[in-house]
Amino acid sequence: MFITLEGPDGSGKTTQIQRLYGRLVAAGYDPLLTREPGGTPIGDQIRDVLHRLDNRDMIDTTEILLYSASRAQLVAQVIRPALDQGRLVLCDRYADSTMAYQGYGRQLDLEELRVITRFATGGLKPDLTVLLDFNVEIGLRRKKAAEEWNRMDQQAIDFHQRTREGYLALAAAEPGRWVIVDASGTVPQVSDRIWQIVSVRLRPAT
Repeated sequence: MFITLEGPDGSGKTTQIQRLYGRLVAAGYDPLLTREPGGTPIGDQIRDVLHRLDNRDMIDTTEILLYSASRAQLVAQVIRPALDQGRLVLCDRYADSTMAYQGYGRQLDLEELRVITRFATGGLKPDLTVLLDFNVEIGLRRKKAAEEWNRMDQQAIDFHQRTREGYLALAAAEPGRWVIVDASGTVPQVSDRIWQIVSVRLRPAT
């Protein structure tokens, strides 16, 4: 099974996917945990280019192609081999981030992005995507306080609002794959909400 966590910046994805990983291990699973952009030596180099604050001149086309290049490497080198081995794969962000951030946030053509994404991933989609829905202004303040600020975070607040709205639109379009989780509340509370969803999906059909 391929499970991804998505959400606006500062929604707690990285913390929550690490907690989910720990609960799965405790339950006897052997999950693989990875992230986007990055997850491979090549992808991590691309991540650095994408997130550097001094890369202010990066155009939208370059941005989408760099994200897609990192994703192609991750799918080929990490995700598909693990799935072929029957492992459970967890990914902190995946292709839906492109649709939300570059599609709705940057307002690029959604169909063109779908074509690029299919090419980069070979059509691989998650079995389950958990959307951590969260207030974008609070999330950005949280990231800044944690000194995790990057080039994408410094976009105008309207960009981040459009991105959140894009996520909600994506979830509404594929309710069988997406589950929306309220990411407000304490870390353990949100973790329990995610675990309830994932544990049900992992139960064998009777």
